[in-house]
Amino acid sequence: MALPGNATSTDDRSARARRFEGRRALVTGASRGIGAGIAERLAAQGADVVITARTLDAHPTLPGSLRETAERLERYGTRIGVVVADLAEGDDRSRIVPESTELLRGPIDILVNNAAAAIYAPTSEQPLRRRRITFEVNVHAPVDLAQSVIPAMRDRGEGWIVNLTSGSTRHAQGPPFEPGFSVTLGIYGASKAALNRESNALAQELWNTGIRVNAVEPRAAVMSEGAEVLAGHIITEDQKESLEEMVEATVFLCDCGAEQTGGVHVSLDLIAAHALRVKNLDGTDR
Repeated sequence: MALPGNATSTDDRSARARRFEGRRALVTGASRGIGAGIAERLAAQGADVVITARTLDAHPTLPGSLRETAERLERYGTRIGVVVADLAEGDDRSRIVPESTELLRGPIDILVNNAAAAIYAPTSEQPLRRRRITFEVNVHAPVDLAQSVIPAMRDRGEGWIVNLTSGSTRHAQGPPFEPGFSVTLGIYGASKAALNRESNALAQELWNTGIRVNAVEPRAAVMSEGAEVLAGHIITEDQKESLEEMVEATVFLCDCGAEQTGGVHVSLDLIAAHALRVKNLDGTDR
């Protein structure tokens, strides 16, 4: 479904640097939260954007939808496309890049693998079906989508692949071990650790092609709609970072130089290291 954006005023355009003008981006898991924020920032700064998730309209338990995100992106005046697909299904995800290329009338320049299956349970209780879903969405889907966009990126000598990861990849310190929510993160963290290694391996393989591959994780919890439902009751204010900070770090990696590849970055550390000014999702100064 293509949604050619509405015209924006000259004043609106001048308020934002058109940093991504002429580039085409694909953002997964963009119904809400971090994915929707990244898609909005890219569109606000000139990118044509395809967003994808499992359902077009409202989720039964969470606010936000692909349709709502698309409608919000339209106001920036770029071409917006929507692909409804289940990343847990290989046949479904195999059509995402071809459909996105058709909707945006050209190959993808920026791939942001944001979608994740976050199924929290102790490893001793995690059934095989859920473990498979976790690895399908968090590992195989990003690799499949990367494989789909790489040939055209290689032909053009330029491209950006950004994989969103998690601090849950790090091992618990002990013994003694602390009880709590972290005991439910084993399978999820293992899948993100695999994604980190795949990101680095792709960067190594694609070195000197102009394709940058990086992973980035929040230093603290980003309280998206899903995070609020799943863990809002146990995360304190000092354990949070803003959505805008996570988006800022991610969009930096969507436009980084060829030498910036192969890293697994932490959002707030990346912002500090490069003295980035955190902007609003519409690209204006905060």
